[in-house]
Amino acid sequence: MKDARIDRRLFLRGIGGVTAGVAAATTLSACGTGTSRTSAGSGGKGGKTVVVRDSGGSYGAALQKAIYTPFTQETGIQVKVLNLDDAPLLAQIKQGRPQCDLINNSMMSHTKYVKQDALEKLDLDRIKSVKSAKIPEAQVTDHAVGNSFYGACMAYRTDAFGGRKPESWADFWDIKAFQGGRSMCNPDGDLPELEFALLADGVPMDKLYPLDVDRAFKVLTRLRGDIKKFWDSGPLPGVLLSRQEVTMSTVWDGRIADLEKQGVPVTRQLNGMRRQFQGYAIAKGAANADNAYKLMDFSLRAESQAALAKAFPSNPSSPLAYAKLTEDERNALAGAPKYYDKGFDTDIDWWLKNESAVTKRWLEWARG
Repeated sequence: MKDARIDRRLFLRGIGGVTAGVAAATTLSACGTGTSRTSAGSGGKGGKTVVVRDSGGSYGAALQKAIYTPFTQETGIQVKVLNLDDAPLLAQIKQGRPQCDLINNSMMSHTKYVKQDALEKLDLDRIKSVKSAKIPEAQVTDHAVGNSFYGACMAYRTDAFGGRKPESWADFWDIKAFQGGRSMCNPDGDLPELEFALLADGVPMDKLYPLDVDRAFKVLTRLRGDIKKFWDSGPLPGVLLSRQEVTMSTVWDGRIADLEKQGVPVTRQLNGMRRQFQGYAIAKGAANADNAYKLMDFSLRAESQAALAKAFPSNPSSPLAYAKLTEDERNALAGAPKYYDKGFDTDIDWWLKNESAVTKRWLEWARG
């Protein structure tokens, strides 16, 4: 099974970067208790089935426990799970034969799907939980609604700096005060981390966009010789820190929680965290659109988002969900009120326009 955030790298790199063709449109794999569309049986709009695309792995298992099973118990509608990458799913939609109804994907990918006319325009009156859960307006679009976010932040070894604690991206770049190797992601793992370089150089969070690409690469170059490895999967930063191959790394929030519980001297720093939202959309021509609306509405409830956060380090989009968690559960999440203002939202419109050029330049920079 794929890891939720490993799979997400395909979303972030974009539809254009996935080379699978129309011939792959019928290739799909089931994960956990999900099955393929062909076993869904009476999948008409009046049926008792909904097929949802998610990325499987531990995230998919948490969704099954916290969302899908309770939804079926409440409604009688069976949830079938599909694990499929962007290109074959888009090919299916273009052929008028989407094998899934509800798509759980990054908001950035949903925006790309809209450009391909691959999503239904939403009737928000049918998703009552958007208002009741107080989903932020910025995460409600004509075609998708944000359900959670993950944050890219800093992790470090607590035994590496004589008791000092790095507090900012400027500290990440300060090799003299905070000695040791660094690790950052490559474009196979996530969007290039230009924002962190600019924050390290003194740019305020609310002045980051549009990104000054030239300035960012100059700052990155200052650190290039101390970057021991570029990571491309969620577990790798924790592995590098555990082995003491580096003393600091960029990381997806929540990724080192298990290491901390095991007593490994690592922790995270959320100042300057970059948030990227994930959300729900309905495939154009979905066979079970009515049930897709019902599952979306159920999933976006504050109590549903809280249940998922208990099962997986997912940061709910609903601010009301955090009040349904214990203090310890809440403060373990990067989305907790006490942390939220420490980070910023990714400007996906800027990245959609510039991702290809920035990635090309990053690859040339990394090789140089």
